[in-house]
Amino acid sequence: MPTVRQNISYAYQDFMFAHRGCVRHLLRSFIVILVIALALETFVFNYNYFATAGYQPISLNDKLELLQDEDGAYLLTEVDHTLEFSQLNTEVHDLWLNFTFAQPAQDLTIKINFTDEAHQTYFDTTEYTRGIPNVQVSTWSGQSKYINLNATGIVNNLRIEIVGDDVRYPILLDDICLNMPHPFNFNMKRFGFTLGVLLLGFAFRPRSAIYRLSIVNDARKSKAAIIFAVVIEVWLMSSFLLMGTNYVGVATKDYNPGGWDGVSVINVFEVGGDNAQQYAELAKSMAEGHLYLNEEPPSWLEEMEDPYDKGARDEAQKATGEKYLFDVAYYDGHYYVYFGVVPVLLFYLPFYLLTGANFPTAIGVLIAVIAFVLGLTALLDRFARYHFKQVSLGLYLLLQIPLVLGCGVLYLLKFPTFYSLPIALGLAFSVWGLYLWTCGRTSEHPCGFYLGGSLCMAAVLGCRPQLLVLSFVAFPLFWRPYITERRLFTPAGIREFLCLIAPYLVVGLGIMYYNAARFGSPFDFGANYNLTVNDMTKRGWEVGRLAPAFFSYFLQPPSVSGVFPFLQAGPFDTTYMGQTVKEPTFGGILACLPILWVLPFARRILNLRIHQRSTKTIAGVIVVLLFGGAVVALADAEMAGILQRYYADFSFMFLASAALLIFIVNENLEVGSTFRDVCMKVLLVLVILTVLYSVLLCFVPEVNWYSDVYDWAYRDIIETVQFWT
Repeated sequence: MPTVRQNISYAYQDFMFAHRGCVRHLLRSFIVILVIALALETFVFNYNYFATAGYQPISLNDKLELLQDEDGAYLLTEVDHTLEFSQLNTEVHDLWLNFTFAQPAQDLTIKINFTDEAHQTYFDTTEYTRGIPNVQVSTWSGQSKYINLNATGIVNNLRIEIVGDDVRYPILLDDICLNMPHPFNFNMKRFGFTLGVLLLGFAFRPRSAIYRLSIVNDARKSKAAIIFAVVIEVWLMSSFLLMGTNYVGVATKDYNPGGWDGVSVINVFEVGGDNAQQYAELAKSMAEGHLYLNEEPPSWLEEMEDPYDKGARDEAQKATGEKYLFDVAYYDGHYYVYFGVVPVLLFYLPFYLLTGANFPTAIGVLIAVIAFVLGLTALLDRFARYHFKQVSLGLYLLLQIPLVLGCGVLYLLKFPTFYSLPIALGLAFSVWGLYLWTCGRTSEHPCGFYLGGSLCMAAVLGCRPQLLVLSFVAFPLFWRPYITERRLFTPAGIREFLCLIAPYLVVGLGIMYYNAARFGSPFDFGANYNLTVNDMTKRGWEVGRLAPAFFSYFLQPPSVSGVFPFLQAGPFDTTYMGQTVKEPTFGGILACLPILWVLPFARRILNLRIHQRSTKTIAGVIVVLLFGGAVVALADAEMAGILQRYYADFSFMFLASAALLIFIVNENLEVGSTFRDVCMKVLLVLVILTVLYSVLLCFVPEVNWYSDVYDWAYRDIIETVQFWT
């Protein structure tokens, strides 16, 4: 009997015998790509090293008139933080501000002025010109301390000033030099990213073998590739979330050490503001046998004529000095959580009962997003295999990647708070519910699939009720077998139908009881009692809100700039003469996600499908998704406002519709035809633009994100990308 080692050897020999040529080709290609990545990192991304290699540094330390500490570092203080040098009479190509590394890290705003052969006086921004822009320098980032200057000829005077109101003085400066050669910096993260992009480009090049592998006929290879892609996506998403440590309430000796208890291998701790622990506090209340939060509202809140008027609340708080909890429901003298209860039952309550600690919300968001990615991948695979004949692995991945990255879950990971958790969990339950339903349609024993699918879909009611519109996908999925073919009127059909609706009844009754126990009505979720920026009890439904919301959510072009990450919040102007709840948003999905540009052709593509197939399942699913996405987007605007995280409520529906439409088009293109090749190249470009926008959005600086809390570390990301500065 052969040993395990011999079996492995035999398997390797068989594999190499069958695929030796392919393996050699891939290995050669990888080596070439590796060399290209090394060359880019060495020669292109280190451009400044070669461009400044011949500079002769000039130290200005002897011209400094600053106090020094015991280690010889110069002290920039609140009173003395401007450096001015005159009669330099030399060409100045760059400036090196060597701030002491061993000091509290901060991101400094530096204002630089100089006189040169073209300017006898300091020049600034005027009506027709732009002066020297302020530059950010992190005391922690070595690369940011080198500032390239674009002076004309000889520089005579130089002025350097630290500006800004939130500077922490004193600032320690070791050296200041002119014309300092930039050091060689082989950045492993940048090299790894470049290598990954090149490998992706190689994998998805127009003549790649992945476009010849059929999802149906090459099932083993395609499934292995899909699993590999999902593993990479999950790893990248997890890394992105864990990068924003200010939202991750988990600590070890080396991760979030400021929150580490010094004893445990890993421990949890509270993060966020006063209301960030709503779910955790609700878990404690449930453990004690009641549904209101333990914190007592201030007495003035109960005495107010209208406690939901924010202006009046703020005045009362200012007058009494007693704070209130923001963004919770206030009803009958108690605080309540109006967000869906399922996350509490799934994560917070069990965790509290087992450990006595608060469940870290960011970990819940990560779990939900990973579950969503897995479910979405399985659902798309299900449609590709069972409803279409010639979907290739390449086409599948070209649609799966923008579906995952463009649907808004990356933004939920960017801000993994209790606001994001019910949305992420609702999406996860939705895709798994749809997947189980589709599995049941082809199973000889569908009841288990139907029970599980409907339980997932019903659980959405306790997470994000808006997403219940996805339950209407049941009509195109089940209409033909149960209505047209009259299976509903058979004993087996009745059992299956009961399996489909029973979870809705059970979960619905549970949610209704939960609502009635809190607010006296089974249909009152409590959102109207929210202590938020506007009076929800009087918000109502206004048609005038729809137009600006439709423009912001769907049509607004991205607002771009010339510096990384090249995106910024879009402007917002409206003719609606009332209060609009609006947070920064970054463009409408139809303008910013080019893969959706197939949607204007939806009617023609659907007609093509309807005329070719006797069943109208796919066409019905697409119609429900498009209609449901529009309804959810506009309902969000009416009920709450225009917020970037709400894009996750509806973007998935439009992206899924686009994917199915592209599958239909692909079915009607002749394999190997010139037109099909052109279409695939166009699709590749649209996918690249969609993914690029979605990734850049992750790095847009925002309040309370990594760029704000750890601005000194965020500067290192910018310097890594903007290698030419």
